[in-house]
Amino acid sequence: MKLDLIDHRILQLFTENTRVPFTKIAKVLDVSTGTVHIRVKKLEDTGVITGSSLNLNYLKLGFPLTAYVGVHLQRTSKHDTELVIKELRKIPYITVAHITIGPYNIFCKIRARDTFHVKNVIFQIDAIDGVLRTESFISLGEEFNDNTRLLNEKFKEQED
Repeated sequence: MKLDLIDHRILQLFTENTRVPFTKIAKVLDVSTGTVHIRVKKLEDTGVITGSSLNLNYLKLGFPLTAYVGVHLQRTSKHDTELVIKELRKIPYITVAHITIGPYNIFCKIRARDTFHVKNVIFQIDAIDGVLRTESFISLGEEFNDNTRLLNEKFKEQED
């Protein structure tokens, strides 16, 4: 889908704050609120916008530690992988899981209270039928998490 300048700016404003009111977007872009509604609906209908998300401060929620776990499976069939993913979903401290190609079959992000908590979550992962072994990494800090740069690059590519 080709995005124009108005679509691009709407997406930029939403990446900065998913709760920004349509009236504020309209004022910033100098268009009507109806135009914003129509554009957002078009972006949703075409699948460019698939929802909105909430950014949580895990530190304030008592989960200051982020760990990543690479999961090696005993078998990599679709069925076996889906069974492991189903079990991973039952562990609430796993906030993200990707099926991957490379050194791991699945790569998970864990939010934890401390290293003992991470250890217990990893033990839960290791206990899942179909998991061969895991490798883990502790994050020292998230330096950036930014969709805006990619959005700007996409728009720049379209202009060329």
